[in-house]
Amino acid sequence: MSLSASALSYGYREHEIGRDIALDLAGGQVLALLGPNGHGKTTLLKTLLGLLPAKGGTLTLDGRPLATLSIGERARALAYVPQVHAGTFAFSVSEVVLMGRTARSSLFAAPSTHDREVVSAMLQRLGIQHLAERPYTEISGGERQLVMIARALAQEPRYVILDEPTASLDFGNQGKVMSQIRHLAAEGLGVLFTTHDPNQALRYADRALLLRDGRALASGGAAELLTPERLTALYGSAVETVRGHDGRLAFLPG
Repeated sequence: MSLSASALSYGYREHEIGRDIALDLAGGQVLALLGPNGHGKTTLLKTLLGLLPAKGGTLTLDGRPLATLSIGERARALAYVPQVHAGTFAFSVSEVVLMGRTARSSLFAAPSTHDREVVSAMLQRLGIQHLAERPYTEISGGERQLVMIARALAQEPRYVILDEPTASLDFGNQGKVMSQIRHLAAEGLGVLFTTHDPNQALRYADRALLLRDGRALASGGAAELLTPERLTALYGSAVETVRGHDGRLAFLPG
């Protein structure tokens, strides 16, 4: 079972952004999507989530055409974590996470005991239960991103899609968020995330897809795929490599 695309074309109305995309995300796998700004990553995510209709090719979720699934079916299978944001209304953290339960019930239904138990479990799982009654607008950027992950997990999805999950986060919080991605995969979820940092893809992803001008330059196992030559072609800038005392490889701008 997987989220799969073949010869996928995507974009807005008459404006095509990308084409000929092939990907396959199975449970327990982490797929990293890399590419420069403005080259179609976020539009591709919206298409994979069913927020935009595919313009061509095939897109299936667990063997069924995504376009044939209801909004509720998609919400119960696919969870989305946007880039960290400040928020507008001072909902408590627990209320924000509870919003994820609407995928499992009516929008206007009163939260059940089970809903609240799921929220409590997700807060505890991510180590943020102490923030439950804090206003979402008054916590740090890293804490907000963990809350967004908790809200996504409250949907009890099979796949989680994250758009630049560490954007604007400090170094410590980047590590916390990326570690959660591996935990999700270890529990059997399929995880796709976008990033500008090839080091994140190298360390946390099983596979990678390199996207430029809406086209896939290459895809495959992250450890084999990510090379200075491919990254230079992807970003149009020289890339250097360094290797630490522990043998780990890292990429630096040239």
